[in-house]
Amino acid sequence: MALVSTLPRPAIVVHGGAGRWATDPDTRRRALEAVRKAAHHGLEILLRGGLALDAVVEAIKVLEDSEVLNAGIGSVLTIDGRIEMDAGLMDGCRGRGAGVGCVTYPKNPIVLAREVLERTDHVLLVGTAADRFAQSLGLEEHPGPLPQRIEKYRELLRSRNLGYWKKVLDVAKVMGLDIGGTVGAVALDLEGCIAAGASTGGVWLKLPGRIGDSAIVGAGFYADSRVGGVSATGLGETIVMNFVARRVVEKMLSGLGLLQACLEIVKEHTQRFGRGTLGFVALDVRGNYVAIHNTECMPFAYACRDKVVVSMEGLRIV
Repeated sequence: MALVSTLPRPAIVVHGGAGRWATDPDTRRRALEAVRKAAHHGLEILLRGGLALDAVVEAIKVLEDSEVLNAGIGSVLTIDGRIEMDAGLMDGCRGRGAGVGCVTYPKNPIVLAREVLERTDHVLLVGTAADRFAQSLGLEEHPGPLPQRIEKYRELLRSRNLGYWKKVLDVAKVMGLDIGGTVGAVALDLEGCIAAGASTGGVWLKLPGRIGDSAIVGAGFYADSRVGGVSATGLGETIVMNFVARRVVEKMLSGLGLLQACLEIVKEHTQRFGRGTLGFVALDVRGNYVAIHNTECMPFAYACRDKVVVSMEGLRIV
């Protein structure tokens, strides 16, 4: 399987979250089908002449609606048993990005992030005010946690006396959980514009009010149509502290090729924060893509005019 490809635009690459994915074969199959469907849907928009930003939003909506991935409908629960979601996106031609954090109302947080981008001058809108904004726009309401998410939450609380954890990495280590779960996409349209975005339900048993990288421009996503774009996944706290997405793009702006820029950031991140903390997909303005992670797995899909790649694992850095 090729992990780096040089093909003409348009193109799109999506991911379903970096982590262990230590689950049953059917869940893995459904994850792969979700990323394949998202990439296909995004590519159709691009082939019709649609904007990269449109393709990113619509591809992420597919991932949010899949139920199998930790975003939108499939979001995991906070320590007090609620859903709080983050999402964000960036237009690499305008150099503008926006995100939403800790939202509970919208079925598709990525759509609300697009509204913040287009209708306001803000970069980040969070909490109940963001939910009120979503309601005022008539966005579709989230139906609430999936039954299987509620049962998993109850199982986790029964299994150990967790107390009120303050460190999400400790939760992941103690409970043996995947720490990934973000979904995302990067697209290149016929005009050469790059866009990137991300959406997540966060991490299991997080404290209410926690915001990860998926809402933050430069951390969980970044796009610059001079060179390319990135959508990240993993332990959000580490991604925010390392500003992963923007730093990959900055390395490309300094003259590094896509693959070398990605390798340098993942290796540095792994040295600083350890394995099991990061994954991302990236696309450059020539249609090259990279899917890379220091976790065990990261379902992703890449699609262009005459090629589709779908896999549970990209370039794994250990």
